[in-house]
Amino acid sequence: MLLKRLCMGNQAIALGAIRAGVKAATGYPGTPSSEILETIAEEKPPGVYAEWSVNEKSALEVAAGAAIAGARSLVTMKQVGLNVASDPLMSLNYVGVKAGLVVVVADDPGPVSSQTEQDTRHFARFAKLPCFDPSTPEEAYLMMPEAFALSERIGRPVLFRPTTRVCHSYASVAMNNEQCTMNNDPAFAKENGRWVIFPRLAYLNHLQIEDTLDMLSMELPESAGNRLAGAGKKGIAAGGVSWQYLSEVFDGFGAGGKNAAPTAKFLKLATYPLSEPLLLQFLDGLEEVLVCEELDPVIEDELLRLCGKHGLNIKILGKRTGHLPRAGELSVTVIGEAASKFLGTENNSAFSIQHSALPVRAPVLCAGCPHRASFFAVKEAMRGRPASFSGDIGCYTLGNAPPLDMVDTCLCMGAGITQAQGLGLAEPSSVRFAFAGDSTLFHTGLPGIVNAVYNRHDIVVCVLDNATTAMTGGQPHPGMPRTLMGEPARAVDAFAVVKAMGVDVCERVNAFDLEACKKIVKEAADQTGVRVIFFEGPCINLVKKGEACVITEKCTNCGVCVKKLGCPALSQGEACAAIDETLCTGCGLCAQVCPFGAIEGGASCD
Repeated sequence: MLLKRLCMGNQAIALGAIRAGVKAATGYPGTPSSEILETIAEEKPPGVYAEWSVNEKSALEVAAGAAIAGARSLVTMKQVGLNVASDPLMSLNYVGVKAGLVVVVADDPGPVSSQTEQDTRHFARFAKLPCFDPSTPEEAYLMMPEAFALSERIGRPVLFRPTTRVCHSYASVAMNNEQCTMNNDPAFAKENGRWVIFPRLAYLNHLQIEDTLDMLSMELPESAGNRLAGAGKKGIAAGGVSWQYLSEVFDGFGAGGKNAAPTAKFLKLATYPLSEPLLLQFLDGLEEVLVCEELDPVIEDELLRLCGKHGLNIKILGKRTGHLPRAGELSVTVIGEAASKFLGTENNSAFSIQHSALPVRAPVLCAGCPHRASFFAVKEAMRGRPASFSGDIGCYTLGNAPPLDMVDTCLCMGAGITQAQGLGLAEPSSVRFAFAGDSTLFHTGLPGIVNAVYNRHDIVVCVLDNATTAMTGGQPHPGMPRTLMGEPARAVDAFAVVKAMGVDVCERVNAFDLEACKKIVKEAADQTGVRVIFFEGPCINLVKKGEACVITEKCTNCGVCVKKLGCPALSQGEACAAIDETLCTGCGLCAQVCPFGAIEGGASCD
């Protein structure tokens, strides 16, 4: 009897990789993928190495080196991270690998915590790579060994694409502790330049890639993720988590629940390239098909293509016909309503989906966040002067919210620094500020500073250094003295690195010292060239200083502290300001802002 373990989807992916014999695991933290590498580090399987790399490109290149040398390797990232890793991935498919290399790209429909919605299945088609699309944590666990085996069978990397709800849902997963059979023997063999990408070699390998895709598309896949069942004139095809939603609508398709599946044909798809024989088996005898998938109509388009290719008069419904939404997450409710309408059961109470709207919570910086103090200091220092504020990806993106209103642009990791340079070309009379976190600085921020120094741009770069990668869960980065595996590391001194680049000004300041921050910002604004200010203050998850308190006899209830800072620990009562002790960290910023000295922090409240 197999032991069962309650797992988050990301944990199941990690455990599946461990069972598959992974030896090297790399990545860059990004919700919803972060827990995969963290789980591997926590499990500490013997002989397995894991690291948070400086960015996704570096992570893939490290893993590629290990896979070329014969060690099964895993890379993790979120969908926008794939954009960063796309250069080596495209070339690696042409060069190939010796041992299995699985690139896990967690898509974020919604988007829940990303700047874009992207469907990695499009990238699989573009890069000519196989892709696995699990629907549940259990399936993700089972698919990982299949993904490694396929990678070794074709000698190329494969993509593994869980979406947010697969990554972060929990399930009881049956653990198989038997190690999978591996065909690789770790040892690097030079093989007469096989691992060197040249135009002629790329041309020949491109032909092999196309042959491989044709072969895979004509096979009947044996993956646990593919399934064909039922009969009727109507069919429903689903992929990824959409199949799980569909299964919940129909109580597991005949598991004895009230919503037993009606007469219809069902197709579950979990691998790319899509199997043409399997799709044709599904289409045989059908008149109409409803396709349920996140995010884009990949399966829908393939069914349309096959109908045209084989002259099939079948109506294909889905996102392109408006039967399912073209953006955002799907859900049991959305798919249940679409499936019930398609099957003509919408008036049957057995298929009705009950739901209520959830309250909307506005995103906000945490109470005591040093980024609030940094933004506020810059805002106060620049009051009355023309200035632009280019933000970046991280907790500090939330600086765009009222009452701070301190993020005018935000594009992608590291872009704040370079966008500020472009703004200066169009509007040289204003002061251009760029904000970046300490982890982002290492990820893609340093090249932007080099660009500014070399091309003599006139900007102020504000590095919001909170000593962690905060937004994705507090992962370590190269500026910290420990690795993902918990081992001591030689921390890279970001301040020394930036200063060595030849910037005109490089200063550091305590983010919670309001007057000192305002002074250094005003001085930087009056200068020219590339000025860099490190605002240093730990994330509240690293340290809690205590609580602040309101001196009621001094408070005039003017509301300045609440209106200027927007700290969730502060509120305005009937008689005076109030501080929520469960949220307050005692950072002292509100005490420095209060015009009447009515707020005191930390030990002074005892």
